[in-house]
Amino acid sequence: MTEKSKETLPLESGKTEIHEEATMSPADAASKRERILVIKLSALGDVVLAMGPFAAIRAAHPDAHITVLTTRPYVDLMKASGFFDSIAIDRRPKLTQIREVLALRRFLRNGNFDRVYDLQTSDRSGFYFKLMWPGPKPEWSGIARGCSHPHANPDRDTLHTIDRLADQLGYAGIKDVPAPFINGPDIDLDRFGIRSPFVLLCPGGAPHRPAKRWPAERFGLLAKKLADYRLTPVLIGTNSEADVLNRIDQMCPKARNLMGRTGFLDIASLAARSVLSIGNDTGPMHIAAAAGAPSIVLFSKESDPKLCAPRGHSPDAVSIVRERDLRQLTVNRVMDVVRQRLALED
Repeated sequence: MTEKSKETLPLESGKTEIHEEATMSPADAASKRERILVIKLSALGDVVLAMGPFAAIRAAHPDAHITVLTTRPYVDLMKASGFFDSIAIDRRPKLTQIREVLALRRFLRNGNFDRVYDLQTSDRSGFYFKLMWPGPKPEWSGIARGCSHPHANPDRDTLHTIDRLADQLGYAGIKDVPAPFINGPDIDLDRFGIRSPFVLLCPGGAPHRPAKRWPAERFGLLAKKLADYRLTPVLIGTNSEADVLNRIDQMCPKARNLMGRTGFLDIASLAARSVLSIGNDTGPMHIAAAAGAPSIVLFSKESDPKLCAPRGHSPDAVSIVRERDLRQLTVNRVMDVVRQRLALED
């Protein structure tokens, strides 16, 4: 265990224990320290928005052993945050997977948790509360029926995710919740062939929600305009978004296409070095804002920025551009915001 700073970091991220299965070691079970469980399973944007609440929980329990229950894609983010002593991976078993459900139940019951912060507040995590039966239950912050610290605000579903989580923690006695922050590792821009200054472009999004995506051709035209200002457009996305990224790359030869080369922490590091990040309402834009990048996020009618927009380090860090149908959003309108944010002159 390293010496904690006054800010909340409990230990070096490299010493965080990762449980590949949802089990608890005998040494952990025998520990006399206060034991806390935080539940946050998904999705990327929600995990990023929970970074502030994670920090607040660590600050409220500075000497506790804190475990986070999450899913495999977010292990690196949880580990790098420094807020957790151990990470348990939830395989999200179906009720028909009896062996997996029983393993999860053993983890929850044998963990000797003094308090659970359910930041997922879903039907699934509510079911985890029921798995504590029979026998004594830990203190539980969430919305599960019968829990000790229910988030009883009838307007909870009208609050932005960060405000909702902060309000929930307030009901559990935690009052100070900071903005989300992600600190990526030092990064060598030469490794990616990037020339500064550069703008990070996030043109992808969930494949099952195409209405949340601005057309690739518009991103391509935007990239060309950015290049005209001697700004390098840097494209990030997964291999599953190849059609979008390659189309933009073809339209703007000066763009740098990093398809499939950036993990979540790489995105944070790149965003922190960028002069601006622009993208659809998707997880990487939450990372960019949390890493401190000035950001422009494009919203359609499919989601409400009042409930789920990325939050930056200052009130004006994130600009929202909204059009009910993103096919109607013009490049010039987005460029107007870019010029304003970067004080560009024609």
